[in-house]
Amino acid sequence: MSHAGDWFTLRWDGDAVALLDQRRLPREEVYLRLRSVAEVAEAIERLAVRGAPAIGCTAALGAALAAATSPAVDAAGVQRDVVRALARLAATRPTAVNLFWALGRMRAGLDAAAAAPAATADSIRAALVTLACRIVEEDVAACRAIGRAGLAVIPPAARILTHCNAGALATAGYGTALGVVRAAFAAGRVASVLADETRPFLQGARLTAWELARDGIPVTVIADAMAGHLMKQGEVDVVVVGADRIAANGDVANKIGTYPLAVLAREHGLPFYVAAPLSTVDLATPDGEAIPIEERGRAELARIGETELLPDGVPVRHPAFDVTPHRLVAGIITERGIARAPYAESLPRQLEAARLEARAQAG
Repeated sequence: MSHAGDWFTLRWDGDAVALLDQRRLPREEVYLRLRSVAEVAEAIERLAVRGAPAIGCTAALGAALAAATSPAVDAAGVQRDVVRALARLAATRPTAVNLFWALGRMRAGLDAAAAAPAATADSIRAALVTLACRIVEEDVAACRAIGRAGLAVIPPAARILTHCNAGALATAGYGTALGVVRAAFAAGRVASVLADETRPFLQGARLTAWELARDGIPVTVIADAMAGHLMKQGEVDVVVVGADRIAANGDVANKIGTYPLAVLAREHGLPFYVAAPLSTVDLATPDGEAIPIEERGRAELARIGETELLPDGVPVRHPAFDVTPHRLVAGIITERGIARAPYAESLPRQLEAARLEARAQAG
């Protein structure tokens, strides 16, 4: 298992994509069985699944589902159906680069399968299901490696502050920032975890707290505005967060509210680390200014459950992410170790090492 307990975030389920519906947590554990690409895309858009690695894995499974459910009887027909599915899935959310990374791998796998001698509809279906499941397995392995690498920056009896949810729910399993927490807890280094509630969708309060409590890791939820006070009181040793996209210079896009935490950490002399797989690194995006920031609708900010918080007619601004400048980041923890500044040098080195290793393993 990728965490304690018997729950899972996502998986291939024979003829469907199975997801834990994160909108229903923590009160209900409801699993969705998505049988069409339209249902997979809607699940991503409506936040039934969220977190950059989990979005990427779900999109990969969605592409496999398009192949598996294509009514075409020939290879060309299946290929056309999958290409349409890839376009629909790419339009779901703009910020998390893992989505486009996973879809790129699935497109490359589709092209290779279609170009194979004597390619058939069934051979393409089998190849894409196998590839999507491999992407899911690789994500869990990467998260475990991130956890091991992150042990180097977690002091004994650490009081760790995190934001949003970068755990098993945000990945195929184990987690990025919470992968570091899990590894540190297993090593006896965690005294406590402070989880920002993460307005407006409350991923910290609903999801991070649920995950860590299920795994027996001591967690306390705080309102986002409390972090600076608790840092000043000496109740935080290190900040570890996830990421949705990391630019070539090391600027980091993550859930809105991350940037203020980095500023507060710098003011109080605390290390601020980002934990993410290399699939989150986007060397084609030079810096944070070039990262597209998704703006979501009014309802998530103006309402909690069925309760309307704002006067009628009052507009909102709802950027879903912010960008933390690389100068505020002490290190980026990936499956290849800890990248340090200058990130424009360390991140490409890690990506190249990963590419060479993958090539060697492929024979």
